[in-house]
Amino acid sequence: MIPRYSRPDMVEVWSQESKFRIWFEIEAHACDALVALGVMPEAHAKSIWQAGRTPFDSDRIQAIEDVTRHDVIAFLTYLGERVDEDAARYLHRGMTSSDVLDTGFNVQLTRASDLLIAGIRSLLDALRQSAFRYKFTICMGRSHGVHAEPVTFGLKMAVAHAEMSRNLERLEAARRDIAVGAISGAVGTYAHVDPAVEAHVCRAMKLETESVSTQVIPRDRHASYFATLAVIASSIERIATEIRHLQRTEVLEVEEAFAAGQKGSSAMPHKRNPILTENLTGLARLVRMTVQPALENVVLWHERDISHSSVERVIGPDATITLDFALNRLEGVIRHLVVHPDRMEANLHRLHGLVHSQRVLLALLEAGLTREDAYKLVQRNAMKVWDENRDFLTLLRSDPDVTKVLPGDEIEKHFDLDAHLKYIDQIFSRVFANA
Repeated sequence: MIPRYSRPDMVEVWSQESKFRIWFEIEAHACDALVALGVMPEAHAKSIWQAGRTPFDSDRIQAIEDVTRHDVIAFLTYLGERVDEDAARYLHRGMTSSDVLDTGFNVQLTRASDLLIAGIRSLLDALRQSAFRYKFTICMGRSHGVHAEPVTFGLKMAVAHAEMSRNLERLEAARRDIAVGAISGAVGTYAHVDPAVEAHVCRAMKLETESVSTQVIPRDRHASYFATLAVIASSIERIATEIRHLQRTEVLEVEEAFAAGQKGSSAMPHKRNPILTENLTGLARLVRMTVQPALENVVLWHERDISHSSVERVIGPDATITLDFALNRLEGVIRHLVVHPDRMEANLHRLHGLVHSQRVLLALLEAGLTREDAYKLVQRNAMKVWDENRDFLTLLRSDPDVTKVLPGDEIEKHFDLDAHLKYIDQIFSRVFANA
């Protein structure tokens, strides 16, 4: 991923040094297991650990790979150069390259997941604070982009909080599913490596052991993992799109913060554009595009091929780095969002009371009209508001077909904004019960 959309901690997870460090630890822990099994002298295992005390020379490893055309062999050759010949004989004993590659990749994915989980939790904190700050800030609820009934801006944030809480649960489950390793040797039969080695390595690397691995860890796990990242990205985009719509000039109920010295347009000095949430919309597309190749990676030939390998070298870093950046960016947007309650109130009244149409409909039903007749009466007057820009309450009071069922003073009782919000506390208690 390009530096513009990258954060250092997540980039470090995917650095060459981090990858080689993980590979080294897998090999060194395997040697410790061989010592426990009585296969390898303890002194040799200690010398191997000693060889890993200094950073790895990526250029030297690449130079070897340029000849061998095999990344794991290049690494093992390099490692063999750093330990004595007798100790090097025990490196990779009975293992295959997939044991290192797959276990190492899953270590990186679990570490990336930990950063993403932390990012979601920070975003949840921002959403919670915003939800309670604007819990009773009334604004227009819309369906099909058209005025529907009143909600509160805090409720919008509560909806986002609930959604991201579900995403947190999904990611935690995906992390558990991906946190597995396999040291089972060629075609996964343990013919040349004791299962105790796998158990020791996985325990040391904080992974579970794969129940059955062929020569690779099954890629249904990875497909599910990247699908989870895509769902989270889509939730980010949904929240970002809501903010973008609310920032439109005709609405202008919220705005992204506009910093001192910031410029909105190279041509139009007046512009204040929702660039951060637009950017999040684009980043979500990048994360989602990793799902299709991850699904296709499930299908491998027999016990192993490497058609998945080139894909994962790209989508692993790109999806997690991008999502990490997007979570952080959305958190910043929420924490610094400029909210305009006065615009929300003004927009509430743009249709001259039509937001109360359902309450009037229900009142007419309770007064004895059939649903069909009540609906016709309310809609007939509502259309005059749309077409003639008139006041809804005034029209209802002037309609004898309405007033003979519902007196004028009785109609006005149903034009109470607060009546639309009587269950907000109950909704919040559900959303934030465990927050």
